[in-house]
Amino acid sequence: MHALQRNATAMTDATPLPFDLPAISRKKLTVDFDGGNQSSDAGVLLLRAAEQKIGIVKRIAAALPDRHDQTRIRHRLAEIIGARVFGICCGYEDGVDQNALRHDPALKMAVGRCPESGHDLASQSTVSRFENAPTKKDAARLAGALVDHFTHAVEPGHRDVFDIDDSFHAAYGGQQLTFWNAHHDERGFASMHIYHAGSGLPVATILRPAKTPGGAEVRAVIKHLTKRIRKTWDRDLRSDAERRSGVQAKRANIVWRGDSHYARKEAMEWCDANGVGYIFGFPGNSVLDAEVAETSDHLRFWHALSDAPKSRCYKAFWYQAGSWSAPRRVIARIEASMQPAPTKEQPDAMRQEIDVRYVVTTLDGDAERLYEGVYCQRGQAENLIKLHKAQLASDRTSCTSAVANQMRLMLTTAAFWLMHTVRSAIPEGHALAKAEFNTLRLKLLKIGARVVEYGHRIRVHLPTSCPEKTLFRRIALGLSPFG
Repeated sequence: MHALQRNATAMTDATPLPFDLPAISRKKLTVDFDGGNQSSDAGVLLLRAAEQKIGIVKRIAAALPDRHDQTRIRHRLAEIIGARVFGICCGYEDGVDQNALRHDPALKMAVGRCPESGHDLASQSTVSRFENAPTKKDAARLAGALVDHFTHAVEPGHRDVFDIDDSFHAAYGGQQLTFWNAHHDERGFASMHIYHAGSGLPVATILRPAKTPGGAEVRAVIKHLTKRIRKTWDRDLRSDAERRSGVQAKRANIVWRGDSHYARKEAMEWCDANGVGYIFGFPGNSVLDAEVAETSDHLRFWHALSDAPKSRCYKAFWYQAGSWSAPRRVIARIEASMQPAPTKEQPDAMRQEIDVRYVVTTLDGDAERLYEGVYCQRGQAENLIKLHKAQLASDRTSCTSAVANQMRLMLTTAAFWLMHTVRSAIPEGHALAKAEFNTLRLKLLKIGARVVEYGHRIRVHLPTSCPEKTLFRRIALGLSPFG
């Protein structure tokens, strides 16, 4: 039996035979796989440096209970999490990729193992068991740990805006929590994403059904996150006030920003009662339209006299819906524009149209500044969701268990933190300083390297022709504590 296993292993690990390709300048071109211990993802060493600086993988491992007998395990929890998160950063979004990556020398070094003498990393089956092992309480504890990681990494400012939005991704099986979405015409999830507008960092990602969030759900999310954030930030502000005697401590000035899905009565009432600001999109109705009718008529008139393709004006007023306990400030953005209205007689005919958008807010100030300078900036959250979803595969929620899929969401959030940290280490003004994660992966992570392990040293040989070798060195030394 053992002989059969050895033979099977030998067949699996057999090196492919050399092969020839068309000649170059009349010289024979031969390709083989005898180059030694090499990796195609040497940039994972930058991720290792980023992890050593921010400790996101270490925090996740500390938040999750390890129920295994520590004397009988081969893979520590931090190593499993690190290998999975580093793999996501490098573009390996599926757990099955770990079967090949477990031998990669660069990935082994990233989690703290020697590239040649160290044991191989966890396989796909071990990673799968890890993702499915946590309970609901474990997942909730981990979500809180990620919020704590954010509050310790980012200092409170004069006003901190948090963007809240959801993003649909389809499900192709019997996953728990899936829901039919008529707009997308399929079943799936609408994961909720929360980002800090000032830093662009993720605060929380929550797996949920593909339906519009209700008032109680929105209130619960805003309530728990606000209390968790204030727990750390208010303590920091009090400590700062104590250092400067005579200065009264302030509470963190938190403002929530989202589209009309989040302008729920329950959420706004909780914010009003707890000193939390908000600016949400608000659906129009006949009462609001009547309030801005006169302003709309004036805009229509002046736009007709001008040559401008579009004209805008803004109006702020107080409005109380029937279900509200008190009036709230509403801002209307009114736009007049010419839109195509072709007919058989006049195919190029145009007609004037009025478009009105509303937001409800607790913020004071000029209506135009609040709408254009504050509310419309929430478009950046859409870009962050694209980074999270399209470039780190946060939509790869193919586990049957909802808790396992929530775990995957939080692992991709950890990958977001690492990629953001690497990008932040790029000098301002460099072409890659604001690059997307896919570009960073191509330029800085997907680099071939030969790895040689000696008795007292490990040497990584990067290509002499590496296009970003100067930047690679600068990032590595900048993130290193010895840099």
